[in-house]
Amino acid sequence: METHPSATAATPVIPGFHPDPSVCRVGEDYYLVCSSFEYFPGIPVFHSRDLVNWTQIGNALDRPGQLDLPVDTPSSGGIYAPTLRHHDGRFWLAVFNVAPGGGTLLFTTTDPAGPWSDPVRVPGVTGIDPDLVWDEDGTCWCTTAGIAQVRIDPRTGETLGTPHPVWSGTPGTAAPEGPHLYRIGDYWYLMISEGGTERGHGVSIARGPSPAGPFEPCPANPILTHRSTDRPVQNTGHADLVQAADGSWWMVLLGVRPQGGTPGWHILGRETFLAPVTWEDGWPVVGEVGGELPRSPGLEVPAPAAGGRDDFEPGGLAPYWISLRDRPAECVTTKERDSWLTLRARGGSLDEPDVIFVGRRQQHLAFQARSLVDPSEGRGGLAVRLDERHHYSVEAGPDGRITVIARIGSLRSVAAELTLPTQLLVLTVRTGPAPEPHDSRTGPDSLVFGIETADGTVNELASLDGRYLSTEVAGGFTGRVVGLYAAAGTVHADWFEYLPISG
Repeated sequence: METHPSATAATPVIPGFHPDPSVCRVGEDYYLVCSSFEYFPGIPVFHSRDLVNWTQIGNALDRPGQLDLPVDTPSSGGIYAPTLRHHDGRFWLAVFNVAPGGGTLLFTTTDPAGPWSDPVRVPGVTGIDPDLVWDEDGTCWCTTAGIAQVRIDPRTGETLGTPHPVWSGTPGTAAPEGPHLYRIGDYWYLMISEGGTERGHGVSIARGPSPAGPFEPCPANPILTHRSTDRPVQNTGHADLVQAADGSWWMVLLGVRPQGGTPGWHILGRETFLAPVTWEDGWPVVGEVGGELPRSPGLEVPAPAAGGRDDFEPGGLAPYWISLRDRPAECVTTKERDSWLTLRARGGSLDEPDVIFVGRRQQHLAFQARSLVDPSEGRGGLAVRLDERHHYSVEAGPDGRITVIARIGSLRSVAAELTLPTQLLVLTVRTGPAPEPHDSRTGPDSLVFGIETADGTVNELASLDGRYLSTEVAGGFTGRVVGLYAAAGTVHADWFEYLPISG
């Protein structure tokens, strides 16, 4: 039977749906950003002192004037593959918004925790995955998927010339993308991803005498790929290089951890991993991805990903909370009831693109989430979402009716139903082992939805197959998000707890 190894053998440094990492160092501090797609606020920003333990310090795009995601923005649309750089005392962020009316956008700040500037539009750059680099003369070069390049004025968004191809990667390999250009020693290095962001993903590199080339490909390309292997981390690619304060080199990259039988399902989305890099004959050599890191000054053992309880203080939501496309103050607030989260519906259900949903990324292969909900003024509850067509939820309303709803593609069904007289409910969801563990078709996990009584007893209402909330089934570029939603009227939540389950 073909199975996929446990992810305990491979540890991401930022687990869960955090793809397309880009990193830069300023002194002894490291900063990292990731794609956010259809979620608001956009572009999570992380800080680290050791490249291993990362803390989210904010979101770069945290107000409507910076991030426009219309209601017709599809799931896995929105903000793609940012590049983060530090130049001339400022941080620079380049992104591409694939939503209607989007395009290439530049943002700046002196403090990566924010606030970031309003966007500078770059209409002459139309490719995704924009990269920024400055040469010795101060000229800014922008390179995009394709791989095309043009000089720009980053302060005005003006292009200084016409985009032209520079290097398309390995002949016959699909989807050259995610370019990053570096000056290292005597050469300019152009590193790209290719092969698509699925199982064929990989990283290749070339070098040349100037930012515009001509570029000579590395004879050992791809310098990183896990295609056609049984390694626990797959889809490795979309990488960025950084030199540590001690002179060592490192690569951040995305990868996934498939679970279950054949073909393997990844449920957390594309995660951020770290790998050591050495140099041989002027070319980078990438070490083990997600394995035990070599002992190097400043690098410590990874800390477990955060979990815990949020009591919704009036000051606003923590930066890890994300919503769909926007977050209107009249629909999402922690100020209406003291230390409660209030959600006011505008869409009819989780199937609607403008549903009011507030969640956090699932960051563990096994977890439990609980929330004390007051549905006396509306209908809503606790959900695990991949997109509008793939989500599970436990929903309560003022009539005391509690339902577990499963949406899989074009099918929507009530998996369980119960009526209780009480109006304050603790709704629960946890992951558990998939059924039929000896079947090669076994999915990655099960999701068990229920309610918790006053004495702490959990009444399990339904157990649902986790494979239908995986990228291999649903498609797209995101991962699971677990949180709260309002389908009708107003729903209040006193607290929300998310805890990993070990073992």
